[in-house]
Amino acid sequence: MKLAWSPEAASKAYIDTVKSCDNFLETGVAELISAMAAGWNAKFIVETWSQGGATAMSVGLAAASRHTNGRHVCIVPDERSRTEYVQALGEAGMSPEVIVGEPEEVMGELDCIDFLVVDSRRSDFARVLRQARLSQRVAVLVCKNANSKGASTFQWQSVVDDGSRRLVRSVFLPVGKGLDIAHVETSSGNSSSGNGGRRWFIHVDQHSGEEHVIRR
Repeated sequence: MKLAWSPEAASKAYIDTVKSCDNFLETGVAELISAMAAGWNAKFIVETWSQGGATAMSVGLAAASRHTNGRHVCIVPDERSRTEYVQALGEAGMSPEVIVGEPEEVMGELDCIDFLVVDSRRSDFARVLRQARLSQRVAVLVCKNANSKGASTFQWQSVVDDGSRRLVRSVFLPVGKGLDIAHVETSSGNSSSGNGGRRWFIHVDQHSGEEHVIRR
């Protein structure tokens, strides 16, 4: 099943995030991600966060979930992170659902994720993406802080190389500290063979910004 884009939901989430992030310095990216999550009608939004991280994007994800009547969950590694996160979102009028635990382990307990945001600065972010149990429809995966050193060698193909998923498209956006975004589809048992099963992919060079179209 393909995601259906809703301009109205995207616009409302964007505006709500702008209003809610008045007291935050790190805006811009938050509004974009909020509009994406709401516009794609994400019903289960999951993010990873740790102490000291920016929270504007989290406010945006919470706003998006309200417009999709969905669920927004944040995974934090410890109680100190949970306390800081809840306090920050509380100041923005949000009451977040938080799960304490290592993201890679918690992912095994969450089903049907259709919008996932991970932090590329964490050494385990690629493993978290692989462990995520995604929705049967197309899921949107987002790596924030994608300009970090740890993300320099990351490739989306490593997330789908077990054959259970298919990379529909991916793009790198040089906004904020970098966003690497992919649409991933759960593979069916009747995948096509030959030229009929080949797809076009757009790859954006993170340094030059050049777009490369590849057929696989």
